[in-house]
Amino acid sequence: MASSYNLVLLILVIAGAFLESNCKLTKNFYKCKCPKALSIVQEEVIAAIKNETRVGASLLRLHFHDCFVNGCDASVLLDDTSSFVGEKTAVPNNNSIRGFEVVDRIKAKLEKACPGVVSCADLLALAARESTVYLGGPPWKVRLGRRDSTTASRSAANTSIPPPTSNISALISSFSAQGLSLRDLVALSGAHTIGRARCTSFRSRIYNESTINAAFARSLQGSCPRSGSDNNLASLDLQTPTHFDNLYYKNLLKEKGLLHSDNELYNGTSSTEKLVKKFANNTFVFFKHFAKAMVKMGNIHPLTGSQGEIRTNCRRVN
Repeated sequence: MASSYNLVLLILVIAGAFLESNCKLTKNFYKCKCPKALSIVQEEVIAAIKNETRVGASLLRLHFHDCFVNGCDASVLLDDTSSFVGEKTAVPNNNSIRGFEVVDRIKAKLEKACPGVVSCADLLALAARESTVYLGGPPWKVRLGRRDSTTASRSAANTSIPPPTSNISALISSFSAQGLSLRDLVALSGAHTIGRARCTSFRSRIYNESTINAAFARSLQGSCPRSGSDNNLASLDLQTPTHFDNLYYKNLLKEKGLLHSDNELYNGTSSTEKLVKKFANNTFVFFKHFAKAMVKMGNIHPLTGSQGEIRTNCRRVN
């Protein structure tokens, strides 16, 4: 009798371990564990955007830069340690990604409400959604249950995040490596309807490229000279840089994309042109595919079950 009981117990333990190792993200992960989690993130994101509108785009970008490097595991938030160099100083991130202080404030509120429950990776996913919605973009159901990495990789960040100089082939390859389709690439690029970019990101385009509206290029050269002023900023969407809409695509049709990688989506030969036109002509269609692509991106190699940890401080491992 005892041996039968032990056998059943062993089977249950093995089954439990199997299920835990194959956990899926769910929409209601914190419903019982931390019912105030979503409202805390929403309130703090809105307060941060009211204080500085640009930070909404920064929080959305943090989620993207996190997921493209070994999955959505909050590795982008880790500071350097004696055992590894973090991702913050990787070429695509250095002097570029921001919003860490906002993340710190949100995490502190979550820890006060539910100590050791809400991961930094989920925080980033939720903050990206709340930023988008508050700035006028579409909502989506964020799947939750990610855990945080205990390490980071500067080298992976250097190779996995597509730079603003990317051509269409490199963009397609980069997104495909993450399991993202051509439609996902074009839809997620629409995040450039908000936010700003540094002069170093678009200098070559405004001085050396022919596929750019001449008046548009001249308007940017005053604040971005051929040398110096590297950190001067320009809006990715000059008309409505703090409102999430489809003007990004309309600008591409007029050769007014700020970055070379933007222009590559509508360069006269690429397979993405039909999608650019479709999103430029219909905001609803763009919003629908952007929301779907964000869910898909947020599901890139998450740590679940007993993998990783729930960091108390998003900047360092426990």
